[in-house]
Amino acid sequence: MNLNTDFNEKQIEILLVAESLFADNGFEGTSIRTIAKEAKINIAMVSYYFGSKEKLLQALASYRLKDLRFEIENLATEDLDPREKMKRLISLYINRFNCNKGIYRILHFELAGGKSNIKLEILDDIRLKNFNALKRIIEEGQAKSIFKKDVTIELITPTILGTFFHVYMNKIYFQNLLQLEKESDFEHYIENTLTAHIHQTIKGLLNYEN
Repeated sequence: MNLNTDFNEKQIEILLVAESLFADNGFEGTSIRTIAKEAKINIAMVSYYFGSKEKLLQALASYRLKDLRFEIENLATEDLDPREKMKRLISLYINRFNCNKGIYRILHFELAGGKSNIKLEILDDIRLKNFNALKRIIEEGQAKSIFKKDVTIELITPTILGTFFHVYMNKIYFQNLLQLEKESDFEHYIENTLTAHIHQTIKGLLNYEN
């Protein structure tokens, strides 16, 4: 299957079912049979569209992450102040993480955490391209004496991602700690307080004003 092609309606339906099952039960704990049952299709159709469970996961990663890659690459080339680019980049990351928690939980806590032997080449490709776009933004800021020179660029994205997922994975704790009784209260906290904190953290690491 060519992962660069658009997915049809039935493929997307299968991908969304698989995403939910992978997130709830783990990749290893989810079978093609279970996916087919939940999607109300036969196993042969899953195999026809994706070939295997591993290729289905590759397709899911492509479906969920390719738009983010394009947006980050486009942001890096926009005619904007590097500080504004970083602000938009952080907001873009957090928005995507928050809207697509399932796939990021699968990729960054199960696969990347070493719980599976599955290696997703597409994930490595997307990560590298996202890193190169981030590197371009930071180096532009350094060339203009906006950002400091001794920035550990490879740890910027993990700082953003790690902070977000620490709060997300400890949701009940933070809801109790901060008395966020409604789901909307927690979402508001992420969109405002957490996002502002991450902005300030990255700003401090890059050491720029305004």
